[in-house]
This record gives sequence, structure tokens and C-alpha cells, in this order.
Amino acid sequence: MRLPLLALLAAGPAHGYELKQALEKLLGAAYPQPNVGQIYVTLGRLEKSGLIEGEDVTQSTRPNKRIYRLTEAGREAVLAWFEEPTDEPRVRDEFFMKLALAPQAGLADQIALINKQRRQYLNTMRELSRLAAAEDRDNRVAQLLIEGAMLHLQADLDWLERCQEELE
Repeated sequence: MRLPLLALLAAGPAHGYELKQALEKLLGAAYPQPNVGQIYVTLGRLEKSGLIEGEDVTQSTRPNKRIYRLTEAGREAVLAWFEEPTDEPRVRDEFFMKLALAPQAGLADQIALINKQRRQYLNTMRELSRLAAAEDRDNRVAQLLIEGAMLHLQADLDWLERCQEELE
């Protein structure tokens, strides 16, 4: 959550609730959204680490609010984040660990695990299809996020088929 918040602050100063709304608008309902409390805790940590600075703004009809700005160190952190490719090795997948350990543990059948995981992926695929239909068609980022998740799920389903063929 740290770096996405920094990236949003690169566009200009904002308070926590504005950042939450910006994330929701950008990513849509398919992406798990942090609650506003998580955002403020993260902002506090970013401020302590010198990546952002906060300023209290007085409001006449509401409680004061704290506006956050990106520091030069924060800008450098965001630039480094954008420059670094994302590396998420699939070999650390929890399901794969269950599948690999099932024969040694003797407590679960590998094919039953595959079938249960397949049902989970198909349920998730149906939920993503519903989200895609409900999402604003003009929100291309949210649509691309949902499409990417569905393509990953399809690859996971194909991999489950391969596992089942190999283990039967």
C-alpha cells in the first residue's frame, strides 16, 4: 500500500480519504480496497520515514484535516518503484505447496485438492465476470485489471488440468 499511495501523492497533495477515493475510482470493485484506517496508518509510517510530509489544515465547519505531500525522497522511491520490474514467482504459490506435500502428509488426496481448487477458481471467474459487467465501461484501468485477473485464472485452470493429467 505504501508505494501506490506515494504514486497518488505524486499527482498532488491529498488527505487520506481522498487517496482512498482515488484508489477506488481508479481500480474499481475488483481490486481489494484498503479501509481508510489502513491508509492513515500507512500515511503515518510514510511521514515518519520522510517520504511524505503532512500539514494540518483548519476547516471552519469540520475537524481539521491533514494534507500530505510527497517529499523528494518519496518522489525518488516512486520513480525507483516504477523502474523495477515486478517479480512474483509462482513457485511460492500456497496451493502448489499443498499439492506437493499431500502425499507425504497422507492427509489429503491430490486429485481432490485439484478439484476443490478448480471449483474455487471457477467461482472466482464467475464473480469477476459479474464485476466486469457491473463496472463502468469507461474505467479502462478497472476493466484491464479484471481482464488480467481472468486471464491468470484461466492459466491456473489450465495448469490444474495439466497437474491432474500428470497425477492420474
